[in-house]
Amino acid sequence: QGPISGVNKDIAVLQCHGDCDPLVPVMFGSLTVEKLKTMINPANVTFKTYSGMMHSSSLEEMMDVKQFIDKHLPPLD
Repeated sequence: QGPISGVNKDIAVLQCHGDCDPLVPVMFGSLTVEKLKTMINPANVTFKTYSGMMHSSSLEEMMDVKQFIDKHLPPLD
């Protein structure tokens, strides 16, 4: 598919991946992020890898997700 049009072309994306993931190799994460950059504004795509993390999550990753949400979503009243 080609680029996304309309308001969605400027959506912010955070993609996280462990560099030791045995189920989804980090190479596939890298390929996915490069494809995303052809579909939406590449400046809005962030790809973060986490050293030693397998097919799981970490406190560091969850803190990055929290920062991403705080930056891109309005606060709840």
